[in-house]
Amino acid sequence: MRPVRFNINPIEAKLENSLMKAELPEGHMGEGFFATSLDKVVGLARKNSIWPLPFATSCCGIEFMATMGSHYDLARFGSERVGFSPRQCDLLMVMGTIAKKMGPVLRQVYLQMAEPRWVIAVGACASSGGIFDTYSVLQGIDQIIPVDVYVPGCPPRPEAIIDGVMQIQKLVHHESLRRRGSDKYKELMNSYGIE
Repeated sequence: MRPVRFNINPIEAKLENSLMKAELPEGHMGEGFFATSLDKVVGLARKNSIWPLPFATSCCGIEFMATMGSHYDLARFGSERVGFSPRQCDLLMVMGTIAKKMGPVLRQVYLQMAEPRWVIAVGACASSGGIFDTYSVLQGIDQIIPVDVYVPGCPPRPEAIIDGVMQIQKLVHHESLRRRGSDKYKELMNSYGIE
């Protein structure tokens, strides 16, 4: 019997090619120092440490489970810690059909999250009601809370959910620390009845 051999032609791994490094923010560099703005440092830290809160009601939640699994591994993007307490999370991921009776609960979860907070509407049902054009289904969660990123699909593939998280990362990275205190942001919150 012939022995089974793996890695007949082994290739030596080079770590410098396989490791991803966070890009250096804009700033001034000299020998032994680096100076940049606080906005850029905080944006870089927030971007790579997003804590998602999954609010899954139907099939999009199953796709999110696949996204968190080892094959797609959302942890690569700094979103490894999935929280189920709104007070500890900063990204609300709404996945699936939201009935009108569930609307006040979703809004309460959103209001319990600390600032800064972001929202992803995952799938057709959360974005626009999907195929359920009925009296009992909310026709898009943006009727009750502001949405930052919409992920299309019914249900969306894990790659689409990862793309949505990457879009949130771009938004978080480039958001000013003063944006949440601006008149435009306050006007947006007032339009939803949030103070």
